[in-house]
Amino acid sequence: MTETVTLCNGTWLRLQRRGRWEYAERTNPGGGVMIIAVTPGDKLLFVEQYRPALECMTIEMPAGLVGDIPESAAESAIEAAHRELIEETGYAAGRIDFIMAGPTSAGMSNEILAFVHAHDLHRVEEGGGDATEDIIVHEVACAQAAQWLVRKMADGFSVDPKIFAGLYFLEHDKLMRGI
Repeated sequence: MTETVTLCNGTWLRLQRRGRWEYAERTNPGGGVMIIAVTPGDKLLFVEQYRPALECMTIEMPAGLVGDIPESAAESAIEAAHRELIEETGYAAGRIDFIMAGPTSAGMSNEILAFVHAHDLHRVEEGGGDATEDIIVHEVACAQAAQWLVRKMADGFSVDPKIFAGLYFLEHDKLMRGI
């Protein structure tokens, strides 16, 4: 077996080399969670925020790290989704269902992302993220979501391609519950 060498340690990431292969490791063991959230008015929730790594504004589904704060270190993806949904959008979910989890970029990172579906949403606060974030919440009619995303791309936003997986899961909800 080839030795693993740590090239750099950060707060949330560790850069490793195994043989000639370099990759990033998430240091929080829970990975991340992406939330497919639809309001009672049949509007899909998206968040807009500046991402320093890309140096541009992005459009994403609400998401966050699992177990990234000390008091929630042992939380599940579902628990993190409840917390992140309120923090980012101001909506609470009556129920959140797990859909699936898998690698975000298997050739570059060990990060695992869980997709969840939030149901029975109700507004409990303003949203917009925590003190370190400046998030704009967008509520887009489900039927117009794909067109809205294409317009945002044309306007120069970086649109997270995982959103389109989320749209697929939403459209095929009954199929996904059968797995």
